[in-house]
This record gives sequence, C-alpha cells and structure tokens, in this order.
Amino acid sequence: MRTRVKICGITRPADAESAARAGADAIGLVFYPPSPRFLSVERAIEVRNALPPFVQSVALFVNPDAAQVAQVLGRVRPSLLQFHGEETREFCAQFGVSYLKACRVADAVDLLEYLRAFPDASGWLLDAYVDGYGGKGKSFDWSRVPAERDRPLVLSGGLARDNVREAIRRVRPWGVDVSSGVESAKGVKDPAMIAAFIEEVRHEDG
Repeated sequence: MRTRVKICGITRPADAESAARAGADAIGLVFYPPSPRFLSVERAIEVRNALPPFVQSVALFVNPDAAQVAQVLGRVRPSLLQFHGEETREFCAQFGVSYLKACRVADAVDLLEYLRAFPDASGWLLDAYVDGYGGKGKSFDWSRVPAERDRPLVLSGGLARDNVREAIRRVRPWGVDVSSGVESAKGVKDPAMIAAFIEEVRHEDG
C-alpha cells in the first residue's frame, strides 16, 4: 500500500507548489486564528490556486462556528474538511463535505471510543495532545494506536524525516501528516525537507 502524505500548515503558494512537486497527496490550510499558520480566506485562495490537478486541499478548523466553515467552503472550495477540536459528529456532518476527525492522544482518552463516534468520517487522524492544537513537533506513544480501525487512519504529531519510516512500520497508517517537521520557521516550509520527508515515506513503502 502507498502511504498518503499531507503537508499541513501551508501558508505560501510557493510552498504548495513545492509540496506538489515532491509528491504530496494533499496540503493543509489552517483556519484556526491562534495558530502561527493561520490563513485568511484571501490568502488561502492564493495557496489553493497554486495547486496542480490531483493534489487535494484540506481546510483545518478547531471548534469553529458553522458560518466560518460555510464561508471557507464557499470561497476557498477545499477538497476535504478537518476538524481538530471538540466538534460533534452532527456538527462535522452538516456541511455535506467529506471530513477527517482528529483525536488528540491524551492519557485519559479511549481512542476507539472517541473515534467511533464519527463513523461517517472519511478518516480518523491521531495527533499528540498539546496546548494550542498541533504543529508543535510533539509525538505520542504509537503503541496506543488501536489495531482495530473502522476508518482509514492518518498519523500526525512530531513526524519528520528521521522517524517517519519507523512510524509507518509500527502503525501502518493510511496516511501521514507533517507540519513543523518540514519547516525552516513556523509556517515556512523548506522544499528540501519536504522532498526528504516524502522520499523516506516512499522508501518505507518499498
């Protein structure tokens, strides 16, 4: 199986182009204002327009209101939604667009119980629990990833060139999601780091 790759937290059209050239399957556009990778709708449109065919754009939200999601859907037209907060199944499903539901892996969280509340999600994403929701370069204990999976699983949190092969070997996810692990500064992606990350993924895929 080919492991899919998402480069998240893209803030510049040039970085979207670099990700696509390196073989990324998707890029992430962050619509969470406290994040250093936050995009205005206008900027997000510029980034999305830099994508070639067959590379998806994923709009990431954290506890948004429905009006914010609707605005992004209407103007940015992302391929997929990603909900990274405490959104309910009813909230995520109301837009009629495929979505990923993220679970931040904390000690007290039963991952399967949490994720199975979202059976209509296109996939489930596991990320490390950090203050401020993601992009902090922190990983979690991969042994906690359940072997039983009702939906495709995307692995995130602290991934980089030097550990992604081990992560794939141990977890066997549908896809991997990287942000800070391919950056030279917050929100600034490094083309060489993106290419090296994806090359490691492809080597592990064999």
